[in-house]
Amino acid sequence: MLTLTLKDPTAVPLETEVLSPDVLAGLRHDEVCALPVFLGKRQHRLDAFFEVEGDGSDEVELRGDAMKVKWIGRGMTRGRIRVVGNAGMHLGAYMTGGAIEVTGNAADWVGGEMAGGAIHIRGNAGGQLGSAYRGSPSGMSGGTILVEGSAGIELGMRMKRGVIAVRGAVRDFAGLQMKGGTIVLMSGAELRTGAWMSRGTIITMTPIRLLPTFAYSCQYSPTFLCVYAKYLRSLDFAVPHEPGEGFYRRYVGDTSVPGKGEILVWQAHPAS
Repeated sequence: MLTLTLKDPTAVPLETEVLSPDVLAGLRHDEVCALPVFLGKRQHRLDAFFEVEGDGSDEVELRGDAMKVKWIGRGMTRGRIRVVGNAGMHLGAYMTGGAIEVTGNAADWVGGEMAGGAIHIRGNAGGQLGSAYRGSPSGMSGGTILVEGSAGIELGMRMKRGVIAVRGAVRDFAGLQMKGGTIVLMSGAELRTGAWMSRGTIITMTPIRLLPTFAYSCQYSPTFLCVYAKYLRSLDFAVPHEPGEGFYRRYVGDTSVPGKGEILVWQAHPAS
C-alpha cells in the first residue's frame, strides 16, 4: 500500500490529478515522489507537499486535512483510495471504477460526471454531488455515492444512471434536471426537489415540500425497490419496502418540462 501524508494544509488549492491508482500503480518510490502537482500556476513535485511511504500501488491511503487538495481519484478505473481526513473538490470526478472512502468531510463536486465505481463519504459533502459540470448535458451515469452526513445544493443535477444515497439533510434543488438514476434521501431535502426532472426516481423517507408541478399519482409498494433495498442494505442504508411496513406516495413530474420522473414519499403504517 502507498501512504501519502499531507505535510501542511495549503491556503491555495493544490491540483493533484496524479493521485489515482491508474497513475500510481507500478511506480517506484522515487517516481511517485517526482510526480507533478500544481499549486496555482506553479508545478511542484508531489513530495514537496506529501510524505511518501512505499511504492506505487492500487491501494492508496491519503492522510491529513486535504480539504484544499483537488481532483483526488480523477478518472480512476480501478483500485482503492482511502482518505483519512477531509477531501477537496472534484473527488472521484469522471471515475469509472474502483472505490474511494473519506473518513471526514468532502467539498463540492464529489463524483462529478462519474460513470462507475463507488464513493463513500463518512462525514458531510458539499454541493453538486454526482452532478454535471457547467455546460455539460449529463451528470453521473453510473456507480454509487453514499454520504453518511448532509449534502449541499444541486445533488444529482442532470444525472442519468447510478445511485446516490444520503443519510443526512440535503439542500435545495436535489435532482435538478434529473434524467435517470435513483436518489435516496434518508432525511429529506429542502426546496425545489426534482425541479425540471424528466426521468429518474427520487425516494425520500421523510415528507418534503413538493413543487406544484408534481402531481399525485397513487400509493403503492414498488416492486423494483426490493432490488435497491437489498443492495442498499448491504451498504448499511435500510430502505423500507415490505407492504406490511407502509407504502409510498407517488408523485410524477416535473410537468413544467413536461417530465416523467417520480418522487416517492414514504408513509409508514401507524403503530398499533
